[in-house]
Amino acid sequence: MISVLAQERLLGAALGSVFTGIVVLEQRRRIYKSISDTQSQFTTHSQMGEPIFEKRSRLDIAHLWNKAVDQTLRPVIESLSSRGW
Repeated sequence: MISVLAQERLLGAALGSVFTGIVVLEQRRRIYKSISDTQSQFTTHSQMGEPIFEKRSRLDIAHLWNKAVDQTLRPVIESLSSRGW
């Protein structure tokens, strides 16, 4: 059986966790709302539909990233492949 003191501690921990969770979620909601409000003030209607990068340049960046990772990790991959991994 759990003693009364242990039950009180478990109840306090549970209530404290719930309270902390509620406070954190409320703060996040307020932060996201303030960010959204600020961005909507500075963004004009014509800027909303324009992407920062064009699709082609994003594909080029992704290709260069993959190529760099392949070249960097090539010795590790070759070593693992030679061992049958």
